[in-house]
Amino acid sequence: MTLSGKVVAITGASSGIGEATARHLASLGAPVVLGARRADRLAELVAEIEAGGGRAAATRVDVTDAGDLETLVDVAVERFGRLDVFVGNAGVAELGPLADLDVDGWSAMVDVNLKGVLHGIAAALPVFRRQGSGHFVTVVSTAGLRIVPTQAVYAATKNAVRTLMEGLRQESTDGALRTTSISPGYVRTALSGHAELGIDPAAVARAIAFAIEQPEDVEIGDLTIRPTRQG
Repeated sequence: MTLSGKVVAITGASSGIGEATARHLASLGAPVVLGARRADRLAELVAEIEAGGGRAAATRVDVTDAGDLETLVDVAVERFGRLDVFVGNAGVAELGPLADLDVDGWSAMVDVNLKGVLHGIAAALPVFRRQGSGHFVTVVSTAGLRIVPTQAVYAATKNAVRTLMEGLRQESTDGALRTTSISPGYVRTALSGHAELGIDPAAVARAIAFAIEQPEDVEIGDLTIRPTRQG
């Protein structure tokens, strides 16, 4: 069980869980290919990883643009020769009661949280099939496990992704493809409204590494990680 040499692409990699995952996987010997909208922050992160002896590359990615995801996959293959894992981490949360009728916020969550994952699948799946192996790791949320007021649409997008991953799993039982849904609870990120309660993003990164490093015939389908104090 090792991550050394496994090429991993990560969306939403400029901060929070994505940044922590990039740092952690690179420290374990995985070449990482980073995508996010903040290209300047990605460049800094690549430099920091390489200064620490890791291997990294980056490209600006807006997950609502399918072409950007294709570019991310192309960079992985061109730079490191293959792609072993695609971590779909980019996400937005526009929270509020349905009565607010925030149609623009709803659309943004559908476009990033759901369509963004679909765009990642469309970009990476052909490469995985061609290689005969690959792993989709998608960051979902405990919001989809416990529905609360103001999070209805956010939770709906996350549950849609969970359903999508299960459907992909059932269509891919030839042993060539693995899927994992990671459901974090409160995490200390810019996206969380519970920073005082949240766990460090590095904890989620370790969970992602755990799923990836399993033997090829073992699939961690769902993994929930939350603060011990979260209700």
